[in-house]
Amino acid sequence: MKKIAIMTTGGDCSGLNTVINRVVLGAKIRGWQTFGIIDGTDGLCSKPINIIEMKPNTVPIENARLAGSFLHNGHACMLNFEKAVQTGKIKEFNKTLRDALAKLKLDALVLVGGNGSFSLAWLNREIYHDLSLVCIPKTIDFDIPLTDCTIGFDTAVEQLTKYCDQILLTARSHHRWFVVQTMGRDCGRLALHAGIAVGADAILVPEIKFDVDELIQHIKSVDRDYGIIMVSEGITLRGHSGRPADMISRKLTAAGITNRTAFPDYIQRAGDTVAGDRILATKMATCALDAIENNETYVMTALRGRECVTVPLSEFYATGDVRADPNIPAIKTANAYIEPDDPLLHVAADLNTYIGTRE
Repeated sequence: MKKIAIMTTGGDCSGLNTVINRVVLGAKIRGWQTFGIIDGTDGLCSKPINIIEMKPNTVPIENARLAGSFLHNGHACMLNFEKAVQTGKIKEFNKTLRDALAKLKLDALVLVGGNGSFSLAWLNREIYHDLSLVCIPKTIDFDIPLTDCTIGFDTAVEQLTKYCDQILLTARSHHRWFVVQTMGRDCGRLALHAGIAVGADAILVPEIKFDVDELIQHIKSVDRDYGIIMVSEGITLRGHSGRPADMISRKLTAAGITNRTAFPDYIQRAGDTVAGDRILATKMATCALDAIENNETYVMTALRGRECVTVPLSEFYATGDVRADPNIPAIKTANAYIEPDDPLLHVAADLNTYIGTRE
């Protein structure tokens, strides 16, 4: 009988409880024993190790749709990879994790995380030397290379779209524009997808240069005096500082365009998990368990078309746009961004949505 564990790391999102539920159910069918590591690496560093045995009713089916993670994602005050690097304790930290996993005598670990967690897992792969490491991608940013989608993204798009639908009604009533700032870090996919869904008249993303004067002229040319301007949190405006939505809002105000800013913030990470994310979580859970059965290790589950496959973490890291992590200067992270030939960019342009200057 195999003994496996699952843990969630990084930022939370909808779909985490679904994948936990599906991994536990799939493992039970295979006759395996499943444990949940509480608070990610914090749980492995705790004495005793913070771990619980998972049963099908630990995260019952009616709770699997809920946002957040039953296993939690860690405490800000605890020693983690970021603080370990900053304080020069990375070797000590890695040894603590390696010793904890050895003590648990696991056959496999399912790591549900984002591109930062996966990059760290690959760069510190000696930690997982004695077990099968299978990673499942989750992030509302959808900035992980080699997969057609990530768990949590569809629900975040839905949450943001619903938010903008309501804001649009107020915009119409008061003849004003709303500059809505989305999450996504340096990747604009969340803003692009939700912007198209809500019918935004402008979508500003980090990957595409834009001109404020062009934006202003475009908004003035729209045949109504209200609407949504979707702004990704990763955009910059030369000579200005502050929150991106505020910067754009000030420019609009100066041009005589009545507007307000809106910050949906963490509701983008919340909300009942939509069907698309539930299906994706189930596919990826099954793929991860199959990988463990096949003795695969250092792999990531990935959606390719309608099929879920595994790809080596080495390929994930090499294929991504590897850049220095802003929080861990000594570490580089593999990122994915909106590609210049993304079909949604053409769709946005065809809707007369201002998306900046495309080459």
